Amino acid sequence: MSELVGNCLIGQSGGPTAVINASLAGAITEALNHSCIEEVYGCLNGVLGILNEDLIDLAAESQQTIRALRHTPGAALGTCRFKLKRPADFERVLQVFEAHNIRFFYYAGGNDSQDTAARISSLARERGYDLRVIGIPKTIDNDLVTTDHCPGYGSVIKFLCTTVREMACDHEAMGQNDLVSIVECMGRNAGWIAAGASLAKRRDHPHDPPHLIYLPEVPFTPEKFLEDVQRVLKRERYCMVVVGEGLLDPDGNYVATSSAQTDSFGHAQLGGAGDYLRGLVESRLGLKARVARFGIAQRAAAHAASKADADEAFHAGEAAVRASVNGETDKMVLLLRGDADTYQCETGLAPLEEIANGVKRIPREWINEDGVSMNYQFSRYALPLIQGEVQVPYENGLPQYARLDNHRVDRVLAAHEF
Repeated sequence: MSELVGNCLIGQSGGPTAVINASLAGAITEALNHSCIEEVYGCLNGVLGILNEDLIDLAAESQQTIRALRHTPGAALGTCRFKLKRPADFERVLQVFEAHNIRFFYYAGGNDSQDTAARISSLARERGYDLRVIGIPKTIDNDLVTTDHCPGYGSVIKFLCTTVREMACDHEAMGQNDLVSIVECMGRNAGWIAAGASLAKRRDHPHDPPHLIYLPEVPFTPEKFLEDVQRVLKRERYCMVVVGEGLLDPDGNYVATSSAQTDSFGHAQLGGAGDYLRGLVESRLGLKARVARFGIAQRAAAHAASKADADEAFHAGEAAVRASVNGETDKMVLLLRGDADTYQCETGLAPLEEIANGVKRIPREWINEDGVSMNYQFSRYALPLIQGEVQVPYENGLPQYARLDNHRVDRVLAAHEF
């Protein structure tokens, strides 16, 4: 196989996480080590940056900035939820790649993003344009198939568990067997994040909060929910509930959506599961309920990020570049768990077509028979992912995060019409 020589392009897509920039740092660091990669570019705002020919020179960034990306939340390149649909848009992508001699493309994102990467690669192959495409996994939802877990997941559940423990201190002081506290977390199609809150329980303390966890994997009924709450309040000073935003009724319908609108990928706009549960408690039980909805705070909480998560995200970026240089294409990097008793994580590869648009749900055997708590199998799976603390530098009492200087690459094509 002849060596492919040219420039690389790195993009970020979908919702940011506390560690997606660590993957960016890993890809940049590794790309600079290979002579076959002549220039290291980034596209601003995902595929929108490609369509608009908004490219920046990542090799021009200081090493201090690249290192700081490892503890910086958000998406330093900017992101988008834009879906390439028109043939003209895919043609435009390839035109930009040809104009800037892009031969290696790395796209960090979830299942929709990996589908986009696969389709770009397919068109390049049809046109006879030599291009290697590698996906970098990213999603706090942890619902990408094939990979053991996803960068971003360990940090979001570490933040959630930390907050649950802090809220529990408040509720223990305030509750008089009449306080219901509801925490709504992200998770459209799978309950991985909500389930992760179970790690907040201390070992050998089964009655620690959260007392009830409601997942999309377990059909929800109001009657059982109210019975669950009453049972907890007979025993505890308060009842803490964690619910995933994608909670489903027995017919498979979302119990709450924020509107009838959908995003560019056709997904319903979710929100309101916590308010729905609060309404049930207040109208049916006559109790006051509180709702905490962390929204984007849970995916940007670098102050509570997992070091294991950040390190694995960095290695995923490195692995993407190494794979492409070694001739791989149309693959996504996987995080694979070793067979040893002590946790070990290695990287692997799987075809993009296996990942695109699939959804990994929590195995039913990891959920206890009561449907509102997790068993040891889940704890054994998730606990290694939240280990260690990312060292964030502080200045004047506040965290310091990196910002790219955005050294623009000159445009050579006419503007694209959307």
